[in-house]
Amino acid sequence: MKKKLTGLFGLMLASGILLTGCGSSPQTSSEGSSESSSTDSVTGQNTETPSGTEGNNIPPSETTELIVRFGDEGEAFTMVLEDNRTAQAIAGYVGTTEWRLPIYNYDESDVMQYYDIPSRYEIPDNSTAVALARAGDVFYSEPNRIVLYYQDADISEEYTKIGSFEATDDFIAAVENNPVLEGWGNKIVRISDGE
Repeated sequence: MKKKLTGLFGLMLASGILLTGCGSSPQTSSEGSSESSSTDSVTGQNTETPSGTEGNNIPPSETTELIVRFGDEGEAFTMVLEDNRTAQAIAGYVGTTEWRLPIYNYDESDVMQYYDIPSRYEIPDNSTAVALARAGDVFYSEPNRIVLYYQDADISEEYTKIGSFEATDDFIAAVENNPVLEGWGNKIVRISDGE
């Protein structure tokens, strides 16, 4: 009788443990959720990142052009994208949320400027040696940097070309005369897929 009670008690204890595990409430981690959020360092606004945009799960995109504005209220210019994985990845991410990035210049360069992409976006790189940049050429530089040449330049860099602008006088003027963002001390560029 004692053996039967011990066996029955053990069976009840194991069942209770199993049932406790089945009835637990779901965890509130970001795993398994459809979106995660963070705060945009430029705007201070909450930005949502749809699932699948981290790691190697780049959102698919068939976009061949992106819209770029120099400053919040700047005129829209069209960047025609190259047909490569790097450009497609950038277009895929921009298709999920407009990018609003700070602008930097190398030593106050008068031929180029660059924009750092947040590190949460993983972008494939296929760099090759580039010796000449034409006005309007846009390149990707690892890690996570977009480089725009708005004047012709002889260079010696490792880049992946991702697109180009028509380097009109209006385009060059928009790049050069982009106002400093009030209260922030830097200029910005806005990149969207135009939709």
